[in-house]
Amino acid sequence: MRYFQWLVLALSWVIGIPPVAAETVKKTSSGICHPPASAYYERTQNFRAFDSTEACLASGGRLPKQLAKAQATPSHKRSPERYKRSAFGHGWDDADGDCQDSRAKALIATSTTTVRFASGDRCRVTTGRWISPFTGNVIQNSGEIDIDHVVPLAWSGAHGADDWRDEKRERFANDPVNLWPVEAGLNRSTITIKIIPNGRMSE
Repeated sequence: MRYFQWLVLALSWVIGIPPVAAETVKKTSSGICHPPASAYYERTQNFRAFDSTEACLASGGRLPKQLAKAQATPSHKRSPERYKRSAFGHGWDDADGDCQDSRAKALIATSTTTVRFASGDRCRVTTGRWISPFTGNVIQNSGEIDIDHVVPLAWSGAHGADDWRDEKRERFANDPVNLWPVEAGLNRSTITIKIIPNGRMSE
């Protein structure tokens, strides 16, 4: 349940925007379509009403200059094809220099028992006890675990992260709040996992 709550919280942070009720789009006699986002929306008293901006534009209308400019140069959605993993840093980061990188820290934080290390320097985790958030399987060998991102890097890159500074992208890729352990075999397979309305996972 803890892993699912992390997923819900992270996705809520990124895409949890409540639906907006449809409002009238006002077309003036000069042919300008004023949706509610327009600065002149409230001041527009004489107009022809449309159910949507698209319908107003289809009637021969045009957007106010400010909105037209913003629509022509969107910065928040980019093609997923532009995604490069290297833009988020190269591998797992050891930000505090204690030899435990963010993968090791995620394994330690999510294990339900005390983990064991490959050597006395306590850098590389070898065993622990992790519960798969998708199947409920108990995994004890860290080699069978992938540390995945709750909010995928490719998705974030296509929704604004490619405009961030390199340091911010790297922090995001290593943020423990956005990391969770999953079964390596499942994570690397072609199975698609989706959330269905009752809150459970299904293939």
